[in-house]
Amino acid sequence: MDSKTGHWAFLIGVALAVIAGFVPALQKPSVTWILVLLGLIVGLLNITSKEVQEFLIATIALVVAASSAVNIFTTGSVMYMILANIVTFVFPASLIVALKAIWQLASG
Repeated sequence: MDSKTGHWAFLIGVALAVIAGFVPALQKPSVTWILVLLGLIVGLLNITSKEVQEFLIATIALVVAASSAVNIFTTGSVMYMILANIVTFVFPASLIVALKAIWQLASG
């Protein structure tokens, strides 16, 4: 796998998260697992050691914003579903990046 694979995984993940927000029939466990898999690929291939801090801060901001949106958007609304899908996509990437950062810190 190369950087183009990670780039495409990111683009497909974001597109799928948005499309699935508009199409209720796509709110299935299989789509969730595809988003998780794409997020893992992004976390493994796209984020360099120089980008770790910015990526993790952006992830925190996204999760906080999405959590706040729960109070604004009604459950099941398109915007709510899009945000939930994006968090589903970004979470595995942030988990991989955070684990890589912890490994680097522990390795000294």
